[in-house]
Amino acid sequence: MLKKNFRQEKERNVSAEGEPVIRVRLPRDNQTLGILDQRLGGNRMRVRCLDGKTRICRVPGRMKKRLWVREGDVLLVEPWELNKDSKGDVVFKYHPNQVAWLKKNGHLKGLENLEEF
Repeated sequence: MLKKNFRQEKERNVSAEGEPVIRVRLPRDNQTLGILDQRLGGNRMRVRCLDGKTRICRVPGRMKKRLWVREGDVLLVEPWELNKDSKGDVVFKYHPNQVAWLKKNGHLKGLENLEEF
């Protein structure tokens, strides 16, 4: 019974062309996409954002143990209220299949060095 329901659920998440449906989180309001350039230590990292700015970002405390990032990862960054141009929070990390979808649909045009994905 459980296997049948799982199979049905898998079949439902396939488009008409046979490709799996991917739900990708896109930037809202003031959020932007970025690529992690360098880990600075102490929960800080340098992220090159799509809007042309380089920000020092951190992973908020509520997500520290759930979100592990490495250099070259594509991230969703939310700039701070006060220092919009220099600081921000990492909100989400994209998986490789989500990065491929973002590239295919033209959301990652401003970021270079994405050959590893």
